[in-house]
Amino acid sequence: MKQIHAPIGSIEEVASGMFVMWLEAPEIAGQAKPGKFVMVRCGEETVLRRPLSIHRVDEDSVALLFMVRGKGTDWLAHREPGETLDIFGPMGNGFCIAPRAKNLLLVAGGIGIAPLYYLAEYAIQRKKHVTLLFGAASADCLYPPDFLPDGMKVAIATEDGSAGNKGLVTELLAEHVVIADQVFACGPLPMYRNMAAHKKTLGIEDKPVQISLEMRMGCGTGVCYSCTIRTKAGLKQVCKDGPVFNLDEVFWDEFTRC
Repeated sequence: MKQIHAPIGSIEEVASGMFVMWLEAPEIAGQAKPGKFVMVRCGEETVLRRPLSIHRVDEDSVALLFMVRGKGTDWLAHREPGETLDIFGPMGNGFCIAPRAKNLLLVAGGIGIAPLYYLAEYAIQRKKHVTLLFGAASADCLYPPDFLPDGMKVAIATEDGSAGNKGLVTELLAEHVVIADQVFACGPLPMYRNMAAHKKTLGIEDKPVQISLEMRMGCGTGVCYSCTIRTKAGLKQVCKDGPVFNLDEVFWDEFTRC
């Protein structure tokens, strides 16, 4: 884990309120893995750092994808190239691709595309067959499909039907999960609850499913215990033991922190 002041190379709004920021951070790029994250200080007025997934890695640079949701991310969206950002990482445990897995199914809800983009690139480079299901409330909230990595199949869903299939992204699972050796998902808490409660209907009853939890953290290092959740293996800290967990590992009915 490194704490650095990373120069901002570029920042671009790619969808409504959704930004991609590239940082020059060779110390972090060299240790990055899909599913890991960094802790970002968002100005002097915010006390807590914001955990942001590593979205992409390109040689000595890393990209962060974030949605403006409050004071911290609004501050972040108004940074300019050439400024520096106080960050530390990479943090946490990332996704794990089984050595024998050949067909991977990725499920992204909204900003959940952030860590899954990196996972898709990583898997494609290792000759895996990747299918991405991704969705949002409407077309203007979607991560631009033209920006996605080449070499994978893509299916889109929007809740209002303005792009792709009308409905939730999880409704695409049954159609695509049959040949999947592993499923990886990132999205909001209701998406995970839906997946856990309807495994048979969605076709994932006998599939290994890894999910990435998005939640507010205090320290990001496992000291403050603010991101503690209850799992079948006991209490776990999302920052230290996650953010990636098996879907069946978490007690979703008791989980209220996302």
